[in-house]
Amino acid sequence: MSHLPHAYRRLWWATGIDSLGNGVFTAALPLLTVTVSHDARDMALVSATTYLPWLLLSLVAGSVADRVDRIALMWRTQTLQALIVGVLTVLVAAGVVTVPVLVVLAFALGSCDVFYDNAAQTVLPDLVSKGRLHQANGSQQVALVVGRQFGGPPLGSLFFALAWTLPFAVDAVSFVLAALLLAGLPRRRHVPSERVKVLDGLRWLRKHRLLRTLALLLGVNTFCGQFGNATLVLFVTDVLHLGAGVFGLLLAGAAVGGIAGGLVIARLVARLGDLRALLVSLAVNAVVFAGMGFSPNVAVLGGLLAVSGFVTTIWNVVTVGVRQREVPASLLGRVNSVYRLLGWGLMPLGALTGGLLAHRFGLRVPYPVAGVLRGFALLAALPVLIPAMRNATPRGVRSASAVRTPRGPSRRA
Repeated sequence: MSHLPHAYRRLWWATGIDSLGNGVFTAALPLLTVTVSHDARDMALVSATTYLPWLLLSLVAGSVADRVDRIALMWRTQTLQALIVGVLTVLVAAGVVTVPVLVVLAFALGSCDVFYDNAAQTVLPDLVSKGRLHQANGSQQVALVVGRQFGGPPLGSLFFALAWTLPFAVDAVSFVLAALLLAGLPRRRHVPSERVKVLDGLRWLRKHRLLRTLALLLGVNTFCGQFGNATLVLFVTDVLHLGAGVFGLLLAGAAVGGIAGGLVIARLVARLGDLRALLVSLAVNAVVFAGMGFSPNVAVLGGLLAVSGFVTTIWNVVTVGVRQREVPASLLGRVNSVYRLLGWGLMPLGALTGGLLAHRFGLRVPYPVAGVLRGFALLAALPVLIPAMRNATPRGVRSASAVRTPRGPSRRA
């Protein structure tokens, strides 16, 4: 990371601090929900509302990211999130938390995430040269995984065991610190040459066959991810009969794989090529998810979560890099927003469906069903992905940006 510019390193630190707070929150929220209700449907409802804003607000967030100062949008969003989590901390201290309260606050935080995450991915090419995007995205992914999955969840479980308010207070402070770091980044206001239209990103993505397919494939996979993971805390506590602290450690185990993926991504892509790496990650994740529901103990479940974390990181880094290289800078915010709308918009439905299935047939059932769905989705996408792979050089010398697939408007558009 020493070869990357100072502005990027400042962004990286902000990402790391914010991710640590998010990881603390990620473990504490389901544990708090369990204190209110043990119903799988309530757990799924809170999880679904967290991701519902991606369905409702993605297009608007993309337009905003292409219209305003992206750095200012990021730190102001973080400040708002600090206030929201601060309110939750007060409510927990007062003992007045209910499922409807958690649903409202989860939706508010998720709405902020839509604007922040879209701007964060969009701003990266302003700070890093295209030749270093894989390295920069890999480092970002490591910061995200270390905070959100490795360091944060065990701390969240520990803090929650010490005092229910503590993890939420820590998360609020992390938002404030990240906002202060982001406020010091150089400002780059993006003023489009013509009036920004929300649907321009949709039109562009519709003409780019590879990215359109990846977006739809992401949609199926995130649906399946929430289909299984929405009730993971109940699977851990009620089926495997483990304590709250072990739940945080399991999430940390998944992060070990994610960190490894972020560290080796550049070498892996250089050896396999972008699209081959994607195929491997998708196939492995389908098998892993199918196996999670049959986990006999915490060791097997933790190992499968770690493998899933590894291949998910590969997918994330490669697909983000492809978008950043392929999409014109003036459209990147709007294309990212449409991509996220297609890719994350089904997550609330996945969480709700998985919760209902777990409630009706048992907490193990959603995982093998999700694995089978992932496998069918990969098979359906092969007619698009394989021709794109065959047009790439065998050892990944050319990146996915050089793959001869039908493209959208040129970079000059």
